[in-house]
Order: sequence, then structure tokens, then C-alpha cells
Amino acid sequence: MKNFFMWLVMIGWIFIPYTSFAEPTIQIKKESKEPITLKNAVALALMHNPHLKAFSFEKRAKEARALQSGLRPNPKLNILVEDAAGTGGFDGFDQSQTTIQLSQLIELGGKRAARLRSSNLSKKLADWDYETKRMDVLTQVARSYALVLKAQQQTKLTEDLVKLSEKFLNIVDERIKAGKVAALEKVKSEINLSYLKVELKKAERELKAARRNLSINWGTAQPQFEVALGNLNQTSNIPSLESLKIRLNNNPDLARWTTELEQRQAVLDSEISKSTPNIQLQGGFRRLETTDDLSLVFGVSIPLQFFNRNQGAIEEARHKLGKAEAEKRAKKASTEKNFLEAYNELVFYETQVSSIKNQILPGAKKAFNGIQEGYRFGKFNLLDVLDSQKTFFQTKKLYLDSLVQYNNTLADLERLIGEPLASLNPASVQSTGEGS
Repeated sequence: MKNFFMWLVMIGWIFIPYTSFAEPTIQIKKESKEPITLKNAVALALMHNPHLKAFSFEKRAKEARALQSGLRPNPKLNILVEDAAGTGGFDGFDQSQTTIQLSQLIELGGKRAARLRSSNLSKKLADWDYETKRMDVLTQVARSYALVLKAQQQTKLTEDLVKLSEKFLNIVDERIKAGKVAALEKVKSEINLSYLKVELKKAERELKAARRNLSINWGTAQPQFEVALGNLNQTSNIPSLESLKIRLNNNPDLARWTTELEQRQAVLDSEISKSTPNIQLQGGFRRLETTDDLSLVFGVSIPLQFFNRNQGAIEEARHKLGKAEAEKRAKKASTEKNFLEAYNELVFYETQVSSIKNQILPGAKKAFNGIQEGYRFGKFNLLDVLDSQKTFFQTKKLYLDSLVQYNNTLADLERLIGEPLASLNPASVQSTGEGS
């Protein structure tokens, strides 16, 4: 697997532009029992992740709110009957007057336009929030997938060590029969074999947990797949800090704040517009039962804003706008901090992976093979064999842990800059030379 986020590009999903919100091109309705790939895992998560589905409903709710905000006030029909069903001469309806009237509220001060702009920007914010959550899901898929690959390699390593220990136990038994070593060495070898079998059970349990943690990204607690395809053992040349830092603006967590401030300003404008009073126009006709005469009635209603000029809501909106500006500065500072930490960690793990691969692991493997072979001819004792086996096993585990840390940190860094590192320098991907 050259680069986790490079696979995302290969399936038709890219980080930029964030406002495109295209659906994945791969259509996978459900998980199968076939070996899974990263691009299949990504497609499953994009289509079935419960959190993404919840955000999609929020987007639709904001769209409906924007639609509602653009509607004009409804006219009102008023029917008024006076001087009826009383006493004396007003008994019944002979002396009554019937007035039928229509009234229409006229919004002034740009209220409707301000309200509609605020709702449209809220809808745009929902799009940003959806995109942010989608990137979080994709990052989590990449991290979970790396843990599955690591668990598979850890299980395979332990299985190989168990097989080697079983073969080595036969060698010890032969040397005991030949009278070259004490029978106690067989007991020690059996103990070592039992320890490795316990480690194998542990590795298998961790693999099952890693598979569940991956499949939960598409809402499945019991994964169907048994094998994840891919290779952890590759790294990329890391671009300079400056060249990556300028790409932080691609991060939707930061990019959304431009829309956030616009929306808060739109809310303020909407509240200010409410300080301009609306007028209500009224018109109709009146019928007098005593003379069968008709007459027109009309009028206008204007509220006198002596006390309530919406001043409290306006101040509240101003303070919320100021709060948003402060939150934007805080988010930018924390994002830059996380970026610097991720970059330094990536450099560290890249160096550590390279050091283990080129210096430590070859020596540990050579010593393990050589000492185990030399034991057959009496050049080394059992303690040397067990010690070399332990060193090799721990070094291999450290190497796998470092690879996972590297790939997880790489996913975090790519999440922060909003694009895959390999896309900046596609030829920079290099293999560590270890198998998957």
C-alpha cells in the first residue's frame, strides 16, 4: 500500500475542492467475505458510516430551513360581523354590519433577504461540517486499516516462530539422545514453545479486534472479511515543513471559519433589519344589512417602536460575531500546533523505521539464524538461542509498531493539510524491503 490517502485519490475521491461533495465512484452495497482492500474499505465507510448518515440528515434539514426562510408572509383573511345577536333592535342580523378584509404584512429593511442569506450560509456550514466528518472517517479508516495489516504481520511472524521452535525442539531432542546436552534443555525449549503459542493466541485475538475496529467504520460489528490486502512496509520522502504549512488552508476545519464569520455577520444584519418596523396593509368591503349598502374599508398598521427596537438581539449577535473571530484564531493556533507535532513525529518515525530496517533488524535476523544453526553443531548453548530468538522477535515487533506509528501519523498529517503527501511528489514512495 503505497500511501493510504493515495488510494482515496485512486477511487475518485479527493480532498480539494472540499465543496464538491462528490460521492465515491465505487459502488459497494455491502461487505463480502472476499479479501478486502483499502479502497473497498473507504467506499464502504463513505456509504454506510452511521455518523456520515446523521450529518447528511443535518444537511437536508438546513436546506429545508433555507427554503422556509425565503418564503414571504401569508396574507390574512379577516371576517368581522358587528351589531348582531344583541338585544332590542339589534336582535338577529337585521341591523348587522359585515366586514370582509384582506391584510398583508410588508417586510421592510431587507429582512427577508438578510434571513435568507443567513440560512443559506448555515446550509453551507452544514456542508463544511459534513466534509470535516467525512475526512475524519477516512482518516480513521486509514488508521484502522494499518492496524489490521500490522496485526496480520504480527500473527504471521508469531506463527513462523512457533514452527521454528517446534523444529528446534526436535533438534534439542536429537542432541539429548546423542548425549551432547542435558535433558533439562528440552524442558526449557518446551517452555519457550508454550510461551510462543500464548503469544500466537494473543496475536490472533488482537487481529480479530483490529478487524472489528475497521468494520465498525461502516457500521458492522461482525466483519465478513478475513484478510486485508496491502503492505505497510513503504515510506515516502517528507517534503519541507514550509511547503506543507502553506497547505493548512486546505484544511476544512480552518476553511469553514470564513463561512462561519459570514454567517454570524448575516445573523447580525438580520437582527439589525428587525429594528425597521414592518407595515401591514389592509383592504376590503363592508355590507350594512339595514340599507343593503356596500362600502370600502382600508388602512395601514405601523408598530411604534418606542421601547423594543430589537437592541438586545443585535448586541447578542455582535458578541457572537466577536466570539467567532476569537474561535477562528484559537482554531488556527491549535491546528498549527497539531501540524508541527504531526510533522515532527512523522520525521521521527520515518527515521526510526529506516534505522530499524537498515541497521538493527538485519543484525538481529542474522544472529538469530546463525546462532540457531550453530547450536546444532555445539557452537552455542540453548541460552544463546533463546536470547537471539527473543531479540529478533522484539525487534520485529518494534519495527511493525514503528511502521504503524508512521502510517498513522502520515494519515493525521494528510488530514491536516487536506491532501495526500504522495500527490506532492508521486515518485517519493519507497519500499522498506520487508514483505507484507
